[in-house]
This record gives sequence, C-alpha cells and structure tokens, in this order.
Amino acid sequence: MRTSTYRHRGTKGPTSEAVAGNGLLNRRMLLGGGAILAGAIGTAPLGSMTGAAAEAPAGGALTDPPWSLEPGAAIEPYERPSRFEKDVVRTLNNPKGLSGNQGARTPHHLLNGAITPNGLHFVVSHGGAPEIDPDQHRLVIHGLVKRPLVFNLDTLARYPMTTRVSFIECGGNGAPLFSPEPLQANLQALHGLASCAEWTGVKLSTLFDEAGVDPKAKWFIAEGADAPHLARSVPLKKGFDDAMIALYQNGERLMPANGYPMRLLLPGYEGNMNVKYLRRIKLAEGPAMSYWEARTYAPLLPNGKAYQFYLLQEVKSFITHPSPDLSLKGPGLWEISGIAYSGAGRVTKVMVSADGGKSWGEAALSEPVLSKAFTRFRMPWRWDGGPAVLQSRAWDDAGNAQPTRAEFVAARGQLKAPPPVGAVLNHHFNAVTSWGVEGTGEVKHVYA
Repeated sequence: MRTSTYRHRGTKGPTSEAVAGNGLLNRRMLLGGGAILAGAIGTAPLGSMTGAAAEAPAGGALTDPPWSLEPGAAIEPYERPSRFEKDVVRTLNNPKGLSGNQGARTPHHLLNGAITPNGLHFVVSHGGAPEIDPDQHRLVIHGLVKRPLVFNLDTLARYPMTTRVSFIECGGNGAPLFSPEPLQANLQALHGLASCAEWTGVKLSTLFDEAGVDPKAKWFIAEGADAPHLARSVPLKKGFDDAMIALYQNGERLMPANGYPMRLLLPGYEGNMNVKYLRRIKLAEGPAMSYWEARTYAPLLPNGKAYQFYLLQEVKSFITHPSPDLSLKGPGLWEISGIAYSGAGRVTKVMVSADGGKSWGEAALSEPVLSKAFTRFRMPWRWDGGPAVLQSRAWDDAGNAQPTRAEFVAARGQLKAPPPVGAVLNHHFNAVTSWGVEGTGEVKHVYA
C-alpha cells in the first residue's frame, strides 16, 4: 500500500503519514510521544473548548469551582462510581426479572482499556442468580475417576491458586448481525455479550490429577447449582489444558450473577460452557447431549448440518470509539479505538479502514497482548467531515483471520427477515462490523 506524507495545517515539526484512505494516519503517532499529536490537535482559548486542547492563561491560573472550596463526601466502605457516571450501566433484556431468560449487556462504548469492571460484566442467566450459602456449597468430581472427590470452598482454597486474564463471550453475541438488513442499534446491543476479566482459582487439572482419571474418559460434564441445573459437555483435553475453577474475578469474590461462589472457566470457549455455580463434574466416555448442546447451541448451517460442538469463540474485533451513540463533534483528529480477541490464542494484528474496506492501515495494540484476552487497539484518524465507513479486522497467532461479512454469510448464512420476525438462535458471529459516519458526525450501523 502506498504511503504518503503530509504536514497538518498549523503544525510545526514532524509530519504525519497517511497510511490508508480517508484520513487514516500512521499508528506511530500514538507510539512516539505527544509532539506530533499536540500540533495536530491544535489549541483553543480557555472557555471555548470544542474538542481541542485549550491554552492556559498566563501563569496557569485557574478559578476555584464549588467543589474546591468545601470538604468532600465521606469515604464509603465499598466505593461506587461518581453520580456523573450514572449512565455507564448494563442494559437488561428482562428488567423486571420475570421468570425466564435474563441478560445484561456490557456498555463497551462507554468503557476503555481491556478489563471489564465486575459490575458491568455481561450476564446471560436462564434462571436468575441463586443466593448460595458458600459454607453449604459443594463441588463433586465423579464418574470415570479412581477416587470420587467432594470439595467445599475452604478445601479448594488450600490448593495452589493461579491467575489469568481471559474473555468470556456468549455464543449468541452478535446474533442481531445475522439480520439481512443492518439493525440500527448501538454497540452494547450488537456486541455487549462479551467481557474480559482477571480470574483467580484452582486449575482443574490439579483436581483431575488428585481424582485419578480413568483412561476411558474423553469428556467431562459440568453442571451448575442454579434452578435450571444447566449442564455442558467439555472435551477432557480442555480440562487438562487451561481450565480453572474460578473463585475470584478482578481480585474480589465472584459477583452472584457471575457464578458465586465458584464457576468453571474455559478460556476461549463459548460462554455457556463456562458453567456458573459449579457443583458437579462427571467424567465420561462421551458428551451428555444435553438439551443445551443438542438444541440451543447447535444452529443449522446453510448446508443443513448442525454447527454443533464448535466450541471456540473465533477471532473477532469491533470498533468501540466512535460507534453508534457516540457522535463526532466536528472534523479534526480523532482516535479510532476498539477491542480484538480470539479463543484460539493471541491477537497479532488489527487492520482499520475508514473507506469501507478499500484501503487499510495497521492499528497500534496496547500492551500487554495476552492469549484469549481482550486487546485494545488504537488508530489515529483525521476526519475531514465527509462520509466514512469505519471497519476493523483482526488476525491471531494461530493464523486465523476475521472474515468479511460476505465471507461469513457465504459460510454461515443469514436470517431471511430482520428479527424478531425471522429470529432464530444464531451463534458465533465474528464477521467485520461496519460503522457509517455521516457528515453531521452521527454514527450508524451499516453493511459494507
């Protein structure tokens, strides 16, 4: 791809490189310090800020607002967000908590970084969050083992702990994008069923070694203690790889809706398999073929075959800023930012386009770039105020590339009518998502 070099108007010093069409700039602007950015952004008089940095008055004098003139609020035992962040919340599909499925979606467009706060982690629940007494809860490992074992929270806590960062994504995240027409919804509605956290607990392999696994065992069935007793079958090799009995999330005990007091963590596998409220692990020769894996998580492909026991969440990315509900307030330098991840390993590259895929530039990846975890990517962009179509596309170290929408639809199909008329359960959507930017700065979901 041809690279051009030009100097921003009013900018002294280093030039900025355009690496792709419609204003995408070289990611080195984000890696080389603030000199280039300071000139590119420009300044504005104090009190007239419209997205640009402001020039401070001589001597750096500031006026004292009310909060600088009186004592602040008392410190609480458990800190809560500022009241000015009251809109940074999950959206609920069943806000009254009626019987049946409940879900809460992460507001990615209002967050930054790679770690999701515990209170904003997405939730999919088929029976609500049970109030489990941790002193009474038990985990049983049985079936094809030499020594069936029973653990309570205290006995588990005596085993060596391990910590890792891992995303969890519902298999149905992105399901609205199976629609034949782009649904006008924000990022939270389209991709809010994925989150990433630091998890701490006991390796499942440690417990398997103590139980003594029968050579005939090839699968294990994990069952939860909530009312539906949701159960999923997992290949035994995953249990000996990186599976964990998670007890802590981001340093504190699991939240009730996220599996308190313990849950199964299967890094990179679809969310439903990371069984919450874990109470039973049964080792077996084959899968259980439960209701969930025989019907709900076995969508049909265009060739009539079921997409069953495809367990990995494939390589994926989406742009969080800008995105629908986050309008651009005037032309100038902006940062395109988003999230990339893969259930197969580590993200190695994210390319960004501002012209609907005609040209691409490589984004900067924020360290650390971890396997099976969210990676934040960033790309400088000079918007000229004209129409633009923003896209991101990710690659992982297993050689997988995020598919374009055309590639995905050819392999997986799409609904014949927009939801809810033609709605069926569709899973593992990981194609490129496109945001259309209008001259007004409004951002909409589009297909490109």
